Amino acid sequence: MADMTVEDMTIRANQVTDESLESTRRMLQMAEETKDTGVKTMVMLDQQGEQLRRVDQGMDQINQDMRQAEKNLTDLSKCCGLCVCPCDRVRSIENDGRYKRTWGAGIETASREGDGGVVSSQPKSHHNGQATTPSGPYVKSFLTHYTLQNDKIKVFLARITNDAREDEMEENLEQVGSIIGNLKNMALDMGTEIDKQNKTIDRINEKATGKMGKRKDLSEFDKGQIVMADMNKARIDEANQRANKLL
Repeated sequence: MADMTVEDMTIRANQVTDESLESTRRMLQMAEETKDTGVKTMVMLDQQGEQLRRVDQGMDQINQDMRQAEKNLTDLSKCCGLCVCPCDRVRSIENDGRYKRTWGAGIETASREGDGGVVSSQPKSHHNGQATTPSGPYVKSFLTHYTLQNDKIKVFLARITNDAREDEMEENLEQVGSIIGNLKNMALDMGTEIDKQNKTIDRINEKATGKMGKRKDLSEFDKGQIVMADMNKARIDEANQRANKLL
């Protein structure tokens, strides 16, 4: 370096500036591609959530149909026999504690339970012991400094050539910082949506199998290890038996 002339240093500075500019362009391109992937993922998650909600509503409709069928069988028994022998009376499944836990709240309450609360603040990450901005840490050796203005990253490069190429580099880095901030928020939204969908899947499984599984949050269960019988199968078998008796 000591043997380089001013002209050589100028040529080298221009070369490094061109390489740095191309690097920021590639960074911006990759950030935009990642953002597009994140948007597509959010759309797919939303579609999946809507499908799960429809399945949940379909399970509720099946339960309503089963209740109506059981009511019709009871009415038909009364019509055919005028009165029902006490020993043949069927205890309503709706009085069963398992039924109430699975169906009693209804889909509206269950959906509210699955909804996450409103996020009023985002968690801060740390880099080298210091809280970072919403757009993540930057390499301070590359930048003179950066500030947060109106929730946007403002980048100030250490000027060497002080030309339009460095202006473009600053602009590219600002856009990259903004995209990274959006990606972080998208990741948080994805996590919230996945948690909601997992709860919906749990509800669907409970409604489909009639099994509550290990529920440690219910004090009446013995250490949360009680697994119930298939309630839906029992309802169908019982309805078939009642129909066969009528026939």
